[in-house]
Amino acid sequence: MTTTPDPDEERLRVQTARLVSYRDDGPLAALLRDRLGPGLPPVFTTLVALVAVAALAFTDTLAAGSGPIMLVPALIVVALVVPTVPRDHLGRFDWLVPPLVRAAEFLAILTIGLATDTPRWLLFVLLYVIGYHTYDTVYRTRQGIWPPAWIFKAGLGWECRLIVIGAGAAIGQLTIVVAVLTAYLFVLFAAESVTSWVRLDKASTQAQASDDLEAAPEEAAERAEAEAAQEKA
Repeated sequence: MTTTPDPDEERLRVQTARLVSYRDDGPLAALLRDRLGPGLPPVFTTLVALVAVAALAFTDTLAAGSGPIMLVPALIVVALVVPTVPRDHLGRFDWLVPPLVRAAEFLAILTIGLATDTPRWLLFVLLYVIGYHTYDTVYRTRQGIWPPAWIFKAGLGWECRLIVIGAGAAIGQLTIVVAVLTAYLFVLFAAESVTSWVRLDKASTQAQASDDLEAAPEEAAERAEAEAAQEKA
């Protein structure tokens, strides 16, 4: 006997799944999810991380331009935000978590990149690629189309991207690291997105063709006449 899911529980499940996908957590967050207990309050903790990185951006903390100090912005965000992963994101203001996570990631990237004289255009291309992935994820889920789980791990997630960027800055090779990371993410996100939308369009076309075959001859003729009339108009 098949039980009908409770509408409220299903709504909460979808809400949680959407917010988690919007966060764009990567392999490190997935690895630690079940080892962090109940987790930290996501809105407050992520906001603290954002403010902390902003404070670094407006001081001379990263003036050295290289060395272990360049990892600080990334480590602050990772250390504070990763422990929020286990939460169910059903709080009244938890819808703010994804934009706060993205703001913290982008600000940390800019803070590290500008301190190391990485070409600004390259930094903004990286931000654009990540932003496109976020937009694509939001648009798909609102259409009831969920990106595959592997794309979040392959895309490294915000936490691993920040660690890679911080490490690149620490060894004085951030420009090369950002260039390689940007190229990798662009190919990955663009290829997966295009492939998914083409597959969806093909499935939709096949479903439409199946409906046409199942329709009565009279209905099919009427539909064809209506379409022809619309094309002439």
